[in-house]
Amino acid sequence: MKLIASRKRQQEQTWPRKVQPGRAIVTVYRRKTPTGNIGYMVVNYADGKRRFDSYATETEALEAADKLAKQIDKRDYVAASMTQAQAVEYADAIAALAPFNVTIRAACSAVAESLKTVGDLSSVHAAIKFYAARHKQTTKKPVAELVAELLEVKRGRGASPRYIGDLESRLRRFSDDCLKDANTVTTADIQSWLDGLELSTQSYNNFRRVVHLLFQFAVARGFAADNPVAGTEKVKIKNGEIGIFSPDDIARLLAAADEDFRPCLALGAFAGLRTAEIERLAWEDIDLPGRMIKIGASKSKTASRRIVPIHDNLRAWLAPYAERQGKVWTSDSITFTNRERQTAAATAVVADGADAIKPRKPVKWQRNGLRHSYASYRFAQIGDAGRVAGELGNSAAVVHRHYRELVKPADALQWFNVCPNRAGNIVELTAVEAA
Repeated sequence: MKLIASRKRQQEQTWPRKVQPGRAIVTVYRRKTPTGNIGYMVVNYADGKRRFDSYATETEALEAADKLAKQIDKRDYVAASMTQAQAVEYADAIAALAPFNVTIRAACSAVAESLKTVGDLSSVHAAIKFYAARHKQTTKKPVAELVAELLEVKRGRGASPRYIGDLESRLRRFSDDCLKDANTVTTADIQSWLDGLELSTQSYNNFRRVVHLLFQFAVARGFAADNPVAGTEKVKIKNGEIGIFSPDDIARLLAAADEDFRPCLALGAFAGLRTAEIERLAWEDIDLPGRMIKIGASKSKTASRRIVPIHDNLRAWLAPYAERQGKVWTSDSITFTNRERQTAAATAVVADGADAIKPRKPVKWQRNGLRHSYASYRFAQIGDAGRVAGELGNSAAVVHRHYRELVKPADALQWFNVCPNRAGNIVELTAVEAA
């Protein structure tokens, strides 16, 4: 017994040490470091290649060697007890990874780390696709230049002026606010912009549609890695959602409007003309003595001719322009849209205690609000859907569905009584008889 104990003590003091808790053997070396200190190194063949793991103390090295030997024993046991199905799966995994020169151990380690971060394999796949998309090779192109290029392509392909005008109006508004390269625009950027427009659901979807088209164009030409609009919220359009102005609203808008834009507002509010129809209208189409406006087929959305009556208050608004010729609106669609917003903003009133003026918020601009307002007040005034439809250039069914009972006849009387004050640009509600 003394001899055995003596040999054991001698073995414990001999280097290198062999650690063998089971069948596997792990070697531990004791070396002098360049600084003169003593260090310990564990020989590790776990990944198939020889490497040395360094430890500061003998205890740490021996514990690590013991743990490593047990892991090797367990691994060898699993390998020895592997079923045929597991062996086939292992061979398939080897074959799948061979083209990429990646070992099963490295692949499993990468997947395990990924699962710690995202939780499940479907999320790992989604993350990989997202990374690949965002790191695709793209060319920088400012959004404003991208818009100009898209419009040029559309014109070259023979798109209608009306379609080009709609695209230009909406996309210029987007590019004015988004001063970035197309490949850096995110879904969050676009969602924030759409939310900030504060539009009806229909207008929201219209803007979303054209910006989606813009980034489809960008992706196809390598200016964006993916289409960020695809991830933005889709809004369900509410039936019957109509935004209209009150008589006070239109009075304030007309008072705030510039001289060249005021007739456009009046034609939309008191004749129900579409924005595109106003942009194409000439002064020669307006017959003040005959009290009618001729909307030719080439100027109508529905490509059909119609006659719109001139009510007394509209006649008063247009009278100062009776001698004019040429187009009513002489600028482009973008300027028209910008002027709408500028006019609405100009209706704000700042408080002035000295003159007892109370503050007022600006009128909120309603897209297509002038036409919707005319249809609503006109239907309430005469109660004839067919006649109103004829003036608007759509169907009686549309008038019934969208404009019935939105306002009361008393409101209609006020609407068609909004007239200019001859002393200046102040607008007042005066008693005139509507046509």
